[in-house]
Amino acid sequence: MIDIKLIRDNPKLVQAGIAAKGVKANVAEIVELDDARRKLQTTADELRGKQKAFTADNRDQGKAAKVQLNEVEERLTHATTLLEQRLRELPNLPRPDVKLGKSEADNEVLKKVGKPTKFDFKPLDYLALAKQHDLVDMERAAKVSGARFAYLKNEAALLEVALLQYGLAVTIKHGFTPIIPPVFVNEKSMASMGYLEHGGEDETYHFEKDKLYLVGTAEQSVGPMHMDETLAYKDLPRRYVAFSTCFRREAGSYGKDTKGILRVHQFDKLEMIVLTTPEESDAEHERLLAIEEELMQALQLPYQVIKMCTADLGDPAARKYDIETWLPSEGKYRETHSCSTTTDFQARRLNIRYKKVDGKPEFVHMLNGTVFSMNRPIIAILENYQQEDGTILVPDVLQPYLGGLKVIGQA
Repeated sequence: MIDIKLIRDNPKLVQAGIAAKGVKANVAEIVELDDARRKLQTTADELRGKQKAFTADNRDQGKAAKVQLNEVEERLTHATTLLEQRLRELPNLPRPDVKLGKSEADNEVLKKVGKPTKFDFKPLDYLALAKQHDLVDMERAAKVSGARFAYLKNEAALLEVALLQYGLAVTIKHGFTPIIPPVFVNEKSMASMGYLEHGGEDETYHFEKDKLYLVGTAEQSVGPMHMDETLAYKDLPRRYVAFSTCFRREAGSYGKDTKGILRVHQFDKLEMIVLTTPEESDAEHERLLAIEEELMQALQLPYQVIKMCTADLGDPAARKYDIETWLPSEGKYRETHSCSTTTDFQARRLNIRYKKVDGKPEFVHMLNGTVFSMNRPIIAILENYQQEDGTILVPDVLQPYLGGLKVIGQA
């Protein structure tokens, strides 16, 4: 949620930032709503003062004042609710360094690391490799669960566990606290994370009877963990690494990646979540990206780093980097990681603050970043490490977590 004071003081700046994200909103109307709310609040406060001043000899006047106060409080409640609704419809503002853009075509390529893998033979795509080595079963998963579900089998299942163990080892080394969070969150928690507006609701699995959502990323469960808390300044930053099964409807992806495990309804993910001060949030963002690059370089997979333009940020993000990994079968880079700063946007909705010993409470800044969204690095490993004889090498860094296994498919 955007600070109403910022909206009042800089309405043109806020209007421009919202427009840069491709969202239509009337900032002037929000200022008018806040003016009306503030006037009603002043009137209510004055009426409360008058009511307290009435003595027992002025009961009739006291009753009249109470009726008037009730009417004003009812209008104040309505005005406050409407204002909050309008504020919740606003996306976070992009940071000043984010490029103004109209589509993903305007995203910036910051760097490329490693050369795209080339072969002296015709490489197979990951689905053909998975079928050859009995690593993924989509057909039986469709029979049991429907389209866009999969069984990971044999070495594919072992690769996921290896990636999990390796990702935990690296992030714990960097000071992250490991967590396995709930995959269900209540409606207040999900709404406060800022992903439901502008079509986001269609992407989620919502159990209305139970008033629960299934998470689409561990961030949606770990972020609300400190809801309505004031943290001590000395305890920041809070760095968490959370492993969770994630669920997405993929409502907006009809016709895209419908085969295979690149874009499915259920997948496992290891995610970093950080709560920090506004002064340190940009440094933490760069730190998250550096950890993601450390992981990719250890796996020796070719990748590029993308800085998203304003139109491709999503509602909560103020700045976002993606890492895209080379897929030989497609001859292009595909997203495997992202990391975002949401500044104080989510913290305001969640009411998470911090306090210095001699200062007043302020909202924390919240960030998130992918360690591994498990299916995608598995795809990249299968394709980039395949050999002419059909076998697949295991990246050196993962071999200790696989009992020394070096080759998939070797007799």
